[in-house]
Amino acid sequence: MTAPDPIRAALEEARATLEAFLEDTEALAGVAAFADAAAETLEGGGKLLSCGNGGSMCDAMHFAEEWTGRFRSNRPPLSAISFSDPSHLTCITNDYGYEEVFARQVEAHGRPGDLLVAISTSGRSQNILRALERARERGVRSVGLLGGGGGAARELADIAIVVPHARTSDRIQEVHIKVLHIVIEAVERRLFPHNYGHGPEGSPPIG
Repeated sequence: MTAPDPIRAALEEARATLEAFLEDTEALAGVAAFADAAAETLEGGGKLLSCGNGGSMCDAMHFAEEWTGRFRSNRPPLSAISFSDPSHLTCITNDYGYEEVFARQVEAHGRPGDLLVAISTSGRSQNILRALERARERGVRSVGLLGGGGGAARELADIAIVVPHARTSDRIQEVHIKVLHIVIEAVERRLFPHNYGHGPEGSPPIG
Protein backbone atom coordinates (compact mmCIF):
# COMPACT_ATOMS: atom_id res chain seq x y z
CA MET A 1 0.00 0.00 0.00
CA THR A 2 1.40 3.37 -1.04
CA ALA A 3 1.73 5.91 1.73
CA PRO A 4 -0.18 9.17 1.13
CA ASP A 5 1.86 12.02 -0.27
CA PRO A 6 2.16 14.50 2.64
CA ILE A 7 2.90 17.43 0.33
CA ARG A 8 -0.20 16.87 -1.77
CA ALA A 9 -2.28 16.21 1.33
CA ALA A 10 -1.16 19.51 2.87
CA LEU A 11 -2.00 21.45 -0.29
CA GLU A 12 -5.41 19.80 -0.55
CA GLU A 13 -6.11 20.64 3.09
CA ALA A 14 -5.10 24.27 2.42
CA ARG A 15 -7.38 24.34 -0.62
CA ALA A 16 -10.29 22.95 1.42
CA THR A 17 -9.75 25.64 4.04
CA LEU A 18 -9.78 28.40 1.44
CA GLU A 19 -12.86 26.95 -0.26
CA ALA A 20 -14.68 26.86 3.08
CA PHE A 21 -13.78 30.51 3.60
CA LEU A 22 -15.06 31.41 0.12
CA GLU A 23 -18.38 29.73 0.91
CA ASP A 24 -18.77 31.60 4.23
CA THR A 25 -20.84 34.69 3.39
CA GLU A 26 -20.34 36.17 6.86
CA ALA A 27 -16.56 35.92 6.54
CA LEU A 28 -16.58 37.51 3.08
CA ALA A 29 -18.81 40.33 4.31
CA GLY A 30 -16.32 40.85 7.13
CA VAL A 31 -13.45 41.20 4.67
CA ALA A 32 -15.41 43.83 2.73
CA ALA A 33 -16.18 45.68 5.96
CA PHE A 34 -12.50 45.49 6.94
CA ALA A 35 -11.46 47.03 3.62
CA ASP A 36 -14.01 49.83 4.00
CA ALA A 37 -12.91 50.54 7.57
CA ALA A 38 -9.22 50.64 6.60
CA ALA A 39 -9.92 53.00 3.69
CA GLU A 40 -12.07 55.27 5.85
CA THR A 41 -9.37 55.34 8.53
CA LEU A 42 -6.66 56.39 6.09
CA GLU A 43 -8.89 58.85 4.25
CA GLY A 44 -9.69 60.49 7.59
CA GLY A 45 -6.04 60.83 8.61
CA GLY A 46 -6.16 57.96 11.09
CA LYS A 47 -3.66 55.18 11.80
CA LEU A 48 -3.79 51.44 11.26
CA LEU A 49 -2.62 49.55 14.36
CA SER A 50 -1.91 45.82 14.39
CA CYS A 51 -0.94 43.14 16.88
CA GLY A 52 -0.70 39.38 17.33
CA ASN A 53 1.37 36.63 18.96
CA GLY A 54 3.98 34.45 17.28
CA GLY A 55 3.13 33.92 13.63
CA SER A 56 0.26 36.34 14.03
CA MET A 57 2.73 39.00 15.12
CA CYS A 58 4.64 38.34 11.90
CA ASP A 59 1.38 38.90 10.01
CA ALA A 60 0.76 42.11 11.97
CA MET A 61 4.25 43.34 11.04
CA HIS A 62 3.77 42.33 7.42
CA PHE A 63 0.47 44.22 7.31
CA ALA A 64 2.06 47.41 8.67
CA GLU A 65 5.09 47.42 6.39
CA GLU A 66 2.95 47.12 3.27
CA TRP A 67 1.40 50.50 4.13
CA THR A 68 4.52 52.42 5.10
CA GLY A 69 6.43 50.93 2.18
CA ARG A 70 4.52 49.93 -0.90
CA PHE A 71 2.36 47.03 -2.00
CA ARG A 72 2.51 46.85 -5.80
CA SER A 73 3.37 50.28 -7.15
CA ASN A 74 4.69 53.59 -5.84
CA ARG A 75 2.36 55.75 -3.78
CA PRO A 76 2.65 57.97 -0.70
CA PRO A 77 3.40 56.10 2.56
CA LEU A 78 0.40 55.48 4.78
CA SER A 79 0.29 55.45 8.57
CA ALA A 80 0.48 51.97 10.10
CA ILE A 81 2.09 50.66 13.29
CA SER A 82 2.55 47.07 14.41
CA PHE A 83 3.05 46.50 18.13
CA SER A 84 6.24 44.49 17.69
CA ASP A 85 9.20 46.50 18.99
CA PRO A 86 11.13 44.20 21.38
CA SER A 87 11.97 46.97 23.84
CA HIS A 88 8.32 47.97 24.20
CA LEU A 89 7.18 44.34 24.44
CA THR A 90 9.67 43.41 27.15
CA CYS A 91 9.23 46.66 29.07
CA ILE A 92 5.45 46.34 29.28
CA THR A 93 5.62 42.61 30.01
CA ASN A 94 8.14 43.16 32.80
CA ASP A 95 6.20 46.00 34.39
CA TYR A 96 2.56 45.01 33.80
CA GLY A 97 2.46 41.37 32.63
CA TYR A 98 2.10 39.92 29.16
CA GLU A 99 -1.68 40.34 29.22
CA GLU A 100 -1.16 44.11 28.93
CA VAL A 101 1.52 44.06 26.22
CA PHE A 102 -0.81 45.25 23.44
CA ALA A 103 -3.43 47.09 25.49
CA ARG A 104 -0.85 49.55 26.81
CA GLN A 105 0.19 50.35 23.25
CA VAL A 106 -3.41 50.82 22.16
CA GLU A 107 -3.75 53.28 25.03
CA ALA A 108 -0.53 55.06 24.01
CA HIS A 109 -1.19 55.30 20.26
CA GLY A 110 -4.87 54.73 19.67
CA ARG A 111 -7.23 57.63 19.04
CA PRO A 112 -10.79 57.87 17.70
CA GLY A 113 -10.54 57.49 13.94
CA ASP A 114 -7.84 54.81 14.17
CA LEU A 115 -8.35 51.11 13.40
CA LEU A 116 -6.90 48.22 15.41
CA VAL A 117 -6.33 44.90 13.63
CA ALA A 118 -6.02 42.18 16.28
CA ILE A 119 -4.91 38.80 14.93
CA SER A 120 -5.42 35.55 16.84
CA THR A 121 -5.79 31.99 15.57
CA SER A 122 -7.78 31.06 18.68
CA GLY A 123 -9.59 34.27 19.55
CA ARG A 124 -8.79 33.54 23.19
CA SER A 125 -5.36 35.14 23.80
CA GLN A 126 -5.69 37.35 26.86
CA ASN A 127 -3.44 40.10 25.50
CA ILE A 128 -5.56 40.28 22.33
CA LEU A 129 -8.77 40.44 24.38
CA ARG A 130 -7.32 43.23 26.53
CA ALA A 131 -6.26 45.16 23.43
CA LEU A 132 -9.77 44.89 21.95
CA GLU A 133 -11.31 46.00 25.24
CA ARG A 134 -8.98 49.00 25.46
CA ALA A 135 -9.73 49.92 21.85
CA ARG A 136 -13.46 49.96 22.59
CA GLU A 137 -12.89 52.11 25.67
CA ARG A 138 -10.89 54.63 23.64
CA GLY A 139 -13.24 54.81 20.67
CA VAL A 140 -10.86 52.96 18.34
CA ARG A 141 -12.59 50.74 15.80
CA SER A 142 -11.35 47.17 15.68
CA VAL A 143 -11.05 44.17 13.41
CA GLY A 144 -10.54 40.68 14.80
CA LEU A 145 -8.84 38.33 12.34
CA LEU A 146 -9.57 35.05 14.06
CA GLY A 147 -9.81 31.27 14.03
CA GLY A 148 -11.04 28.57 16.38
CA GLY A 149 -14.63 29.78 16.18
CA GLY A 150 -13.55 33.30 17.12
CA GLY A 151 -13.43 32.82 20.89
CA ALA A 152 -14.21 35.78 23.13
CA ALA A 153 -12.57 38.11 20.61
CA ARG A 154 -15.49 37.58 18.23
CA GLU A 155 -17.79 39.65 20.46
CA LEU A 156 -15.18 42.28 21.35
CA ALA A 157 -14.17 43.17 17.79
CA ASP A 158 -16.31 45.60 15.81
CA ILE A 159 -15.61 43.50 12.70
CA ALA A 160 -14.92 39.80 13.29
CA ILE A 161 -13.52 37.62 10.51
CA VAL A 162 -13.33 33.97 11.53
CA VAL A 163 -11.63 31.33 9.38
CA PRO A 164 -13.95 28.30 9.27
CA HIS A 165 -13.07 24.63 8.80
CA ALA A 166 -9.39 24.86 9.79
CA ARG A 167 -8.36 23.17 13.02
CA THR A 168 -4.67 24.12 13.08
CA SER A 169 -3.03 27.53 13.41
CA ASP A 170 -0.96 27.15 10.23
CA ARG A 171 -4.01 26.76 7.99
CA ILE A 172 -5.74 29.66 9.76
CA GLN A 173 -2.69 31.88 9.30
CA GLU A 174 -2.55 31.03 5.59
CA VAL A 175 -6.01 32.50 5.17
CA HIS A 176 -5.21 35.46 7.43
CA ILE A 177 -2.36 36.63 5.21
CA LYS A 178 -4.59 36.32 2.16
CA VAL A 179 -7.20 38.50 3.85
CA LEU A 180 -4.58 41.11 4.76
CA HIS A 181 -3.26 41.26 1.20
CA ILE A 182 -6.78 41.43 -0.24
CA VAL A 183 -7.66 44.33 2.06
CA ILE A 184 -4.51 46.24 1.13
CA GLU A 185 -5.26 45.78 -2.57
CA ALA A 186 -8.89 46.84 -2.12
CA VAL A 187 -7.85 50.01 -0.27
CA GLU A 188 -5.20 50.84 -2.87
CA ARG A 189 -7.73 50.41 -5.66
CA ARG A 190 -9.95 52.91 -3.87
CA LEU A 191 -7.29 55.46 -2.93
CA PHE A 192 -4.82 55.03 -5.81
CA PRO A 193 -6.78 53.71 -8.81
CA HIS A 194 -4.02 54.80 -11.20
CA ASN A 195 -1.83 52.03 -9.72
CA TYR A 196 -4.26 49.51 -11.20
CA GLY A 197 -4.44 50.73 -14.76
CA HIS A 198 -7.21 53.29 -14.28
CA GLY A 199 -5.15 56.38 -15.05
CA PRO A 200 -2.08 57.63 -16.89
CA GLU A 201 0.27 56.32 -14.21
CA GLY A 202 -1.14 52.81 -14.16
CA SER A 203 1.34 49.96 -13.83
CA PRO A 204 1.70 47.57 -16.76
CA PRO A 205 0.58 44.00 -16.07
CA ILE A 206 3.24 41.55 -14.92
CA GLY A 207 4.32 38.92 -17.44
